[in-house]
Amino acid sequence: MKQQVMLWAGAGQIGMAIARRMGYGKKILVGDKKLENAQTIARIMNDAGYDVTPVEMDLSSRTSIQKMIARAQQMGEITMLVNAAGVSPSQAPIEAILKVDLYGTAVLLEEVGKVIAPGGVGVTISSQSGHRMPALTPEEDEQLACTPAEHLLELPLLQLKNIQDTLHAYQLAKRCNEKRVMAESVKWGSQGARVNSISPGIIVTPLAIDEFNGPRGDFYKNMFAKCPAGRPGTADEVANVAELLMSDKGAFITGADFLVDGGATASYFYGPLKP
Repeated sequence: MKQQVMLWAGAGQIGMAIARRMGYGKKILVGDKKLENAQTIARIMNDAGYDVTPVEMDLSSRTSIQKMIARAQQMGEITMLVNAAGVSPSQAPIEAILKVDLYGTAVLLEEVGKVIAPGGVGVTISSQSGHRMPALTPEEDEQLACTPAEHLLELPLLQLKNIQDTLHAYQLAKRCNEKRVMAESVKWGSQGARVNSISPGIIVTPLAIDEFNGPRGDFYKNMFAKCPAGRPGTADEVANVAELLMSDKGAFITGADFLVDGGATASYFYGPLKP
């Protein structure tokens, strides 16, 4: 029996919560653009009895993604993908959001899909933001789902003149993540593997705490105050859903997106958060 490997991109709290639930008994390779982030999180996990190796990985680079996959294949057979990498609207300019969150996720899903073991499973972390934007046309949705990754950023929809601001870029990226997961699930299925996305709302992480204390802090506080849950979520609540999707209990679930936002999107459309 080959050693099972979990490929984990984005060394943050949500990725760690999922890895703690699903990664025991496996080799775990964690990649992050900042190697020190991956090293810090690997140390925490290894001190808790896991087997985690940190590497530097830039989600916006196909070469970097391929190098991480090759490293994982040296360790064993890739049976799980956890993609929790990305940049937020207040962290990065429009171009970077599209290159990392949109293009990078598409490439990662495509490259892992080529090598995922039969019975393997992947989950990518999208965002409630993808659900906020007005509906796209069926043609635009299909373009986001099916355009070869190398040509994604050439789509008219994704040209700078058609993007209002970083939040709009982020919404487009997350909408693309969901559509991409649908299209990739068909390809993964031919390998006997599954892939889904989770769209969290406001989850308390170091990044979110920065946001709460930053220029958009009041916006976020208002959002979780007026959502049905009345509070932000925790990384473990996202991991609860990932655990279902990545376990045998989720064997019939693939190509789907799960909104885990305390009802904020519902409130945005039909409640007190309505703009």
